Amino acid sequence: MRFFNQINLQTPESVELEFTLAGIGNRSFALIIDYIIFGLTILLVWVLSAFLAFQLVPNLIDDGFLNRLAQWIWAVQSLTTFAIYVGYFVVLETLWQGQTPGKKWTKIRVICDNGKPERLPQAILRALLRPVDDLLFMGVFFIIFTQQEKRLGDMVAGTIVVQEETSMLTQVEISTEAEDLAVKLRIEAEIDNLLPEDFATIRDFLQRRKNIMLEYQHQLSRKLAEQVREIILLDSVPEGYSNSQFLEAAYLAYQQDEIIN
Repeated sequence: MRFFNQINLQTPESVELEFTLAGIGNRSFALIIDYIIFGLTILLVWVLSAFLAFQLVPNLIDDGFLNRLAQWIWAVQSLTTFAIYVGYFVVLETLWQGQTPGKKWTKIRVICDNGKPERLPQAILRALLRPVDDLLFMGVFFIIFTQQEKRLGDMVAGTIVVQEETSMLTQVEISTEAEDLAVKLRIEAEIDNLLPEDFATIRDFLQRRKNIMLEYQHQLSRKLAEQVREIILLDSVPEGYSNSQFLEAAYLAYQQDEIIN
């Protein structure tokens, strides 16, 4: 078994990101938390459905009707259980950018193989194959003995589970202009929309830009600035600032928000 296994991913913007894989321990703990929440939800649904069903049944019924009613209740509860089982992971991982309550607690996240956030199609594939992974602990076997620690659902969906980017120790050069702009971005833009993976992309570009040819550096900074601008809901890069300064400001504003939160 490997501990703190690192993986490098190449984004569509040709930026290489380094992540730490979540590991079997964190993933198991997250799954236990999710299954506790899921189990309590199912128990509540079962109790309520049984109570309502028998409250609606007349007092004078024969045994045959009662048996048919029990079969219907069992069928409805089975379908409801499966829908909640799949829907729990699909809905939460889609809305929470690859996280469930268990994953939030253990600070891990599902992302795509290209470093982008998990979307609905990937969440559906992972959820549908989860029963197969849970059967005879097949998922545990795949996670332990595959290089990227993927269960079957991850292999089919093209996803990996990584630890969240929480380290703020690595610094980049920030201009005075970017420091002033960062203050404005925290007020006028939705900096909270940036994900750890977005921050890592910005950080890696700012760290490596000196080693990139100037022409390509301008092209890449323009492309990244456009994507960041759309994420934080700005109409345009603020006038008077270069794309690199805008990325520096977004980097700094994200850092400051993380420290405060």
